[in-house]
Amino acid sequence: MEIKWLEDFVALAEVSSFSRAAEVRNVTQPAFSRRIKQLEAWVGAPLINRATMPAELTPAGRNFLPMAQDTIRMFSSVRETLRPPAEQGLVRFAALHTLTVTFFPGWLRELQERSRHFGTSFIADRGGIEANLQALTDGETDFFLTYAHREVPFHLDREKFASLVIGTDWLVPVAAPELRVDKAATAMTGLLDRPGSSKLTVPYLGYGYSSFFGVALGRMFARNAPFRRKTVHESTISAGLKELALTGAGLCWLPQSLVGRELAQGLLVLCADDPAWSLDLEIRLYRSAARSGPMVEALWRAAGELALRNS
Repeated sequence: MEIKWLEDFVALAEVSSFSRAAEVRNVTQPAFSRRIKQLEAWVGAPLINRATMPAELTPAGRNFLPMAQDTIRMFSSVRETLRPPAEQGLVRFAALHTLTVTFFPGWLRELQERSRHFGTSFIADRGGIEANLQALTDGETDFFLTYAHREVPFHLDREKFASLVIGTDWLVPVAAPELRVDKAATAMTGLLDRPGSSKLTVPYLGYGYSSFFGVALGRMFARNAPFRRKTVHESTISAGLKELALTGAGLCWLPQSLVGRELAQGLLVLCADDPAWSLDLEIRLYRSAARSGPMVEALWRAAGELALRNS
């Protein structure tokens, strides 16, 4: 068994598409399919139901997924621990996956244009805020980059850890322009604003109840008008849920920074104009309050100065 087979399988579980997962993994689709088959042969059970569109995990695949994720994290952690000292001049980040795609590249470029060059690295995303926070508290990473919302508390000792608000975003309800809702084709633009929408049962792409977005959305649903939904897929990875939303699989709340292009092109539409159906998000950078190495201190100062200029 090769670790890349597990990484392939996790990528496929996130996006539910062989072609898209092969693109993410930077291999051809035939090569990607062969590696998934090799993993299934090693496991001794089919992991993917190839008869459905989008591709779905079999019961064995759903049971195997958390073990595959844990194995990848374990090997990544060991690799980080054993890296030669010469390679340890990088500032280490833990980050939610979406932010590594949407926010971090531009923020780092602006940071470096205004101050100095910082070598950076990401540790493997551990699948949720609490697990990634643990990497920070255990000293496995220098910074943690995350979304934050006033209704979702972080369990951090404020005397031991400091934070900066370095950006903002919105979590908005989106879907393909038309979905089948209660067996009828339904236009999704502004659906949640329409009278009678609470009587519809909408296919829903969710985050589960233990993830940051899952907790925040659960509290939003509790205070808003009833929203009847049937969960058709769950994932903690926003990018994977976006790919499913583009296929017309269901309604999903996604960061606006992730779907701006698709909204502009009409591939996705906003399902509500009422701001009660959206969540305003902060993008926060966390670090230990204890003094660290010169690169960490320099990046923290530069991040603070940039946040102040942009506020």
